[in-house]
Amino acid sequence: MSLQQEIIAELGVKPTIDVEEEIRKRVDFLKSYVLQSGTTGLLIAISGGIDSAVTAALCKKATDALAEESGMDYRTLGVFQPYGQQEDIEDSYAAAQAIGLTYTVETNIEEAVNEIALETEYALKSIGVHRHVSIPGKGNIKARTRMVVQYALAFEQNLLVVGTDHASEAITGFFTKYGDGAVDITPLSTLNKRQVRMLASALGVPKSILEKAPSAGLWDGQTDEAELGIPYDANSDYLEGKTIDPNIQAKLEKQFQKTRHKRSLIPGI
Repeated sequence: MSLQQEIIAELGVKPTIDVEEEIRKRVDFLKSYVLQSGTTGLLIAISGGIDSAVTAALCKKATDALAEESGMDYRTLGVFQPYGQQEDIEDSYAAAQAIGLTYTVETNIEEAVNEIALETEYALKSIGVHRHVSIPGKGNIKARTRMVVQYALAFEQNLLVVGTDHASEAITGFFTKYGDGAVDITPLSTLNKRQVRMLASALGVPKSILEKAPSAGLWDGQTDEAELGIPYDANSDYLEGKTIDPNIQAKLEKQFQKTRHKRSLIPGI
């Protein structure tokens, strides 16, 4: 078995999908886990990107169905988490409106992030490192702070925190593991980026979001493809078992090997 075949098997990606079947399967997965966990719904951070829009739509379908079937108040809470002024915040609100989310909140993380960065710089100074937190470092603080706030809200509302991780991110190590704040459930995990887009079209995600360059929003101008030098089309082709540019394939496989620890359970002895 080639490394490509091993990676595809590990991440569980299909070469082709039936979109309606995938939507139904993932909605049922969310419903089942909410019932098993004894929680009253789902929380999803809506960034303005395609992954969170698709995930939010699946969550809304799941909690609406649970509420209708049980007569109880199951809900999906959408959370907007700008850092100061977010240029594309309107896309977050547009996604929530398009899928009919009833419950949304906005939590600005700027002050919390800046305070954590400042305390980190004080700590570095105490060991002789006199510099500001790096741009990628501060980007990671933003990501982790967002997760802290999500879990604070989820605890108060008895909700599960839903992640947007999918296979095209997992292969490169863009994966929300424990050090990143973790999540409770990942309904997109066996889809590649192209397949997520297919679900987005079927779920009515706004065109403005479908056309955006994928970004985690960690710093100004950051995009996933520029950061890694790996186009998502090639990434998706690879995960569907197709032949891609050998240089891109080598980058992908190197990234997969380097970030294997990100996809593993916490090791112990």
